[in-house]
Amino acid sequence: MKDLGIYIHIPFCNSKCYYCDFVSFPHKDDRIDEYIEYLLGEIKEYKELLKEYIVKTIFIGGGTPSYIGGQHIGRILEYIYKNFNVEALEEVTIETNPGTLNREKLKLYKEYGINRISIGVQSLNDNLLKNIGRVHTSVDFYRNFDLIRNLNFKNVNVDLMFGLPNQTMEDCKETLEKITKLDIEHISYYSLILEENTLMDKWYKEGKIRLAEEEMERDMYHFGINFLKDQGYKHYEISNFAKDGLECKHNLFYWQLKPYIGFGLAAHSNLKDKRYWNYSNFKDYYNSLDENRFPIDGEETINREMAIAEYLIMGLRLIEGVNKNDFFNRFKIKVEDLYEELLIKYKEQGLLYIDDEWIRFTPKGLDLSNIVYVDILP
Repeated sequence: MKDLGIYIHIPFCNSKCYYCDFVSFPHKDDRIDEYIEYLLGEIKEYKELLKEYIVKTIFIGGGTPSYIGGQHIGRILEYIYKNFNVEALEEVTIETNPGTLNREKLKLYKEYGINRISIGVQSLNDNLLKNIGRVHTSVDFYRNFDLIRNLNFKNVNVDLMFGLPNQTMEDCKETLEKITKLDIEHISYYSLILEENTLMDKWYKEGKIRLAEEEMERDMYHFGINFLKDQGYKHYEISNFAKDGLECKHNLFYWQLKPYIGFGLAAHSNLKDKRYWNYSNFKDYYNSLDENRFPIDGEETINREMAIAEYLIMGLRLIEGVNKNDFFNRFKIKVEDLYEELLIKYKEQGLLYIDDEWIRFTPKGLDLSNIVYVDILP
C-alpha cells in the first residue's frame, strides 16, 4: 500500500482578507449544503482509484472551514473513513480563524477524529489585523485558544505574518513573545506576499499602502528564526517551526513529493506522475459531477526531468535539506552528476552547504532561495 495525503477545500468564509487570493466566497451560506453534497460525490468518484493507497494525513483548508457547521465537517470525515483505508491515519488538521469556533464545533471535531487545530492568527496587534482585513481581534484568539485547550487538543498550529503594512519590528517581537508563552506546538511564520488581483495589491500599486523595506522584512524573518529557536522550536522548513516530533505531517507530503489528492473547488492533486487541479467555480465543478466525471480543470504529466527538479526544490525548503543517498535511491543517479556546476556555483556564493550526505541552504541561501530554484528548473 502507498501512503496518501488528502486535502479538502471548504471555500466559504466570513470575509475576504485583503491579501487573500485563495478560492473562497464570503457570506455564501445558502450554498454550503449543496456544496457538501457535491463534495461527497467527488470523494465517492475516487473510491476505486484510491483503493491501493493508505491515508496517513487529512487537511481541511479553505476559505475558513471553521466557518461552516461542525456537522458538515463530520459528514465529510465519516465518508472518508468509510470509503478509504484509514487504518494508519496519523494526523487530521482543520484550519480555523479566531471568532469562528465554539465549544460545540470543537467537541464535534474531536468526536470525528480531528487531532490538530491550525489557527490563522497573523498578528496580535488589533490595528494591524484591521489593516489587512481580518475580522477577528486578539481577544477572539485568546478566547478560542482557551476553548481548544479546555477540550484537550494537544497539537495546535498558529499562522503568523510579518512584513505587513505599518508593522514594526517591535510588533513582531511582541506577537512572538505572547504566542510562545502559550506553549503552542507549531508556528508557521510567513512573509506577506502581494498576489495579483487582491485588494492589497491594488492599493500598493495605487500608492495607498507601503510595505516594509526588504532589509526590515529580512530582519523580521531572521529575528523570528532566532527567537523561536531560543524558545525550543525546531526550524524544520523555511517558514515552519515545531516542538520535537510535532512537524506538520501533511505538509511534509508536499515537501517530500509524496502522493496527495485534493477534493473540492480548485483543489490540487499529485498522483501517479500527474499533477491536476479542479474547477474553481461552482457551475463547472457541479456539472462535471452531475455527468459522473472527475471535476478536473487541467493536468500535466510530471516527466522524469521535472520530477528530479521538483524533488530538489521541495527538499531544499526543508532546513535539513536533500539527502544525497535518498536522491540516488529515488532516481538512480547522483545529484552531482546532474547539477554539478550549479551546486559548485551556489556553494562558492555561500548559498548552499554541501557535505558527503546533505545539500542544504545556508542562512544567506534561505533569503535568496528563489534564485536557486529558478536555476534548478529545467
